[in-house]
Amino acid sequence: MASRRVSSVLSRSFTSASLFSAGRSSSVARGIGKYSTDASIEEPIIPSVKVNYTQLLINGQFVDAASGKTFPTLDPRTGNVIAHVAEGDSEDINRAVSAARKAFDEGPWPKMTAYERSRVLFRFADLVEKHNDEIASLETWDNGKPFEQAAKTEVPMLVRFFRYYAGFADKIHGLTVPADGEYHVQTLHEPIGVAGQIIPWNFPLLMFAWKVAPALACGNTVVLKTAELTPLSALYVATLLQEAGLPPGVLNVVSGFGPTAGAALCSHMEVDKVAFTGSTDTGKKVLELAAKSNLKIVTLELGGKSPFIVCEDADVDKAVELAHFAVFFNTGQCCCSGSRTFVHERVYDEFIEKAKARAEKRIVGDPFKGGVEQGPQIDSDQFQKILKYIDYGIKSGATLETGGGRLGTKGFYIKPTVFSNVQDDMPIAQDEIFGPVQSILKYKDLDEVIRRANTTRYGLAAGVFTQNIDTANTLTRALRVGSVWINCFDIFDAAIPFGGYKMSGHGREKGIYGLSNYLQVKAVVTPLKNPAWL
Repeated sequence: MASRRVSSVLSRSFTSASLFSAGRSSSVARGIGKYSTDASIEEPIIPSVKVNYTQLLINGQFVDAASGKTFPTLDPRTGNVIAHVAEGDSEDINRAVSAARKAFDEGPWPKMTAYERSRVLFRFADLVEKHNDEIASLETWDNGKPFEQAAKTEVPMLVRFFRYYAGFADKIHGLTVPADGEYHVQTLHEPIGVAGQIIPWNFPLLMFAWKVAPALACGNTVVLKTAELTPLSALYVATLLQEAGLPPGVLNVVSGFGPTAGAALCSHMEVDKVAFTGSTDTGKKVLELAAKSNLKIVTLELGGKSPFIVCEDADVDKAVELAHFAVFFNTGQCCCSGSRTFVHERVYDEFIEKAKARAEKRIVGDPFKGGVEQGPQIDSDQFQKILKYIDYGIKSGATLETGGGRLGTKGFYIKPTVFSNVQDDMPIAQDEIFGPVQSILKYKDLDEVIRRANTTRYGLAAGVFTQNIDTANTLTRALRVGSVWINCFDIFDAAIPFGGYKMSGHGREKGIYGLSNYLQVKAVVTPLKNPAWL
């Protein structure tokens, strides 16, 4: 599948339909009313997939945690236990790093030809395609995202990312550099060594791909710590990498908690690089631990409070739909969510009414049911955090247009929520809520909206909706963010780099830029005797 087709399913633009909009006109959708507590919320569908992998993967073997401890991973639809997973800690990180270090220093992986490495990654991608629905079922069960999203978008994107970087494996090379004097100068691009990687719970499969694929393509070995809330899909796909021919110790997967396993990985003296995706507060701790240990290289993809700017020339119906997608996609649990919706005063009132109506049509229910757009939040803590911010919005004087509470009596479902009359100093306009809450703010002109959009500690992404190319160009260059989407949102093509300004992180993932995170550049200088030319 071409990268554009894969990414377009995940994204939304005003020129194309989306997988997730189709459900609203289906027979399922017609039978569900405003904020329906569809029976499938109360009586969840039982997935057919079995949980076969709950241990740690170290040196090619599934093993128990050294302590013997396990922890439960929960179904966010009910709060019930899906499985008990091995709880790795510092001793298990030591074992995993030791295996990765030996695999790098003595094993065949970095010594293979780049072509042979690429063949392993291509075989893995083929195996993922073969097991698409099983992997998607685990992702939905553990995370709560719609099965259609996981099966038709996210698993295919994992495949695309691995094929993209598999294709790059034998195209990594240095340069011949002219120098002043009789010297031959060349640069070598070498694998960095043992990469520690920590992935979040909101997109477990995609973050596995963003991190593991470029690291392996460059010839590194990896110790991956899964999010404690969503360990199951990474453990499953790791077995497929082994089946594809990945040597033991090249990829090690440790499930566990941040203060124990995560901290041990970040501070380990034999880890050469750490890549982390998660909150800004945790990212600061990762950076501190890396600096205090061996000053290892760190890539951080952190939080955001992205502006979505609707200009005065907007087609309001199309702008409402795209802004709705920008906020509510993945149940609002997205670092680049367009959660600050800036609307020009000329179209503000019309936009409010239509945004409210669109939110009230959103289909919330069991994510295994066809046509459902929104499943539950990930767990009780996130659920309570979102409700707390909704309460902040009400108390600080914003107008609650719709939503604002729990949906159903089981699990962690929240009504799609829309606030109007939001001011910049309100918590719902400043903080990353990570939930289905749209904050709509009014503005008068471009200078004002640029200033207000940039007045944030974050700088991950922004959306712009306009028919004027000059307006688009002005905003593109003025917004201090890593990605600007014009008349579209959440385009996550394998070739497009992603990362943030300010407190949204360091470095870029995806595309050719993602390779530099896992390579060292070495200069080699050799004297020339009687050169024919310089």
